[in-house]
Amino acid sequence: MSKGTLLYAQSGGVTAVINATASAVIAEARASRIKVLAARNGILGALREDLIDTSRESAASIAALAHTPGGAFGSCRYKLKSLEADRARYARLLEVFRAHDVRWFLYNGGNDSADTALKVSQLAREFDYPLTCVGVPKTIDNDLAVTDTCPGFGSAAKYTAVSVREAALDVAAMAETSTRVFIYEAMGRHAGWLAAAAGLAGENPDDAPQIILLPERAYDEAAFLAKVKQVVARVGWCVVVASEGIQSADGRFVADAGGATDSFGHTQLGGVASYLAGRVKAELGYKVHWTLPDYLQRSARHVASKTDWEQAQAVGRAAVRFALAGRNSVMPVIARTSDAPYRWKIEAAPLSRAANHEKKMPAGFIRRDGFGITDKARRYLQPLIRGEAPLPWGRDGLPKYVSLKNVAVARKLPAWEG
Repeated sequence: MSKGTLLYAQSGGVTAVINATASAVIAEARASRIKVLAARNGILGALREDLIDTSRESAASIAALAHTPGGAFGSCRYKLKSLEADRARYARLLEVFRAHDVRWFLYNGGNDSADTALKVSQLAREFDYPLTCVGVPKTIDNDLAVTDTCPGFGSAAKYTAVSVREAALDVAAMAETSTRVFIYEAMGRHAGWLAAAAGLAGENPDDAPQIILLPERAYDEAAFLAKVKQVVARVGWCVVVASEGIQSADGRFVADAGGATDSFGHTQLGGVASYLAGRVKAELGYKVHWTLPDYLQRSARHVASKTDWEQAQAVGRAAVRFALAGRNSVMPVIARTSDAPYRWKIEAAPLSRAANHEKKMPAGFIRRDGFGITDKARRYLQPLIRGEAPLPWGRDGLPKYVSLKNVAVARKLPAWEG
């Protein structure tokens, strides 16, 4: 039996399947008789020495995590800076790791989390501390470099496509005397993957969404309004899907939340749908409805993709195997080997190739007029939303989710004053 413990932490916005990854991590480690601690509220829990003993959870509870949304151990938006600028915090992490004999650190998150895992591994090497760091991919934005897709995206994409298709049927039914234009705001700051996934809702040119606004193309209001008018004249109604991160030609976000920033330093977006609705109503006179699904996009486990669910577990299992094999500073990534039939495998990629790199929509995935997706994009996206992930339902008509006990281990160090 290997000596040491494995520390797992969740980071950033959670997804419908991040707990499926957690379930796989814990089950895989248990199979190798490795004790798993979880940091409460992500890296903050590690800094505060607020660690959860997952061995206090039953095998049934850990298995039930695989169909439970949210972040079972809590997550956080907290970015560590460079080793030089944040050296005291990194040193504190090593103190906590030493105190609890942590020999493997798995950080489940996006670009910033990959960067943190990389820096922790570098500091451990500098201080000659035997620590293996592995990044575990997660994001609904699908913007992680190296991996073909990212666990969390497929389920959010499925929710988006289903929601748009269903809403379009409503709009079509009411267009004669009510709503002519419906605008759906999708998450996506700089990469339009989630908005693009809405394109799967339609199969023919006049099917909804007739217009998709992506951050990879500059927003041109005149062209947008002209396109809306054209679609309404031809179809009788129009569904628009807009990424929250669309920008004007000068690089300014079309809508933001008053210029506030989150703890990662990102402008806090939200409100592009309401802004576009106002412009359509003012300039074209159509009755407009709009929606901001927000957290619903990433928490909708009831319509999770089976492909996504299976991949979320696969990266969790692989992360443990890589860690126990001593493969430091890597991330398990998904490599597509075939579109039809859809096939994929897990490979190891250096964290340095993922950290702080952003994958945007390729030009070949965006329709020439900038308002939709190409067949090439459809071939890439469609397999990612296939299948329905297993989910037990209760007699009350609601999904049966699990809540963990999350029993903390005893602290061994002075309180963190950071």
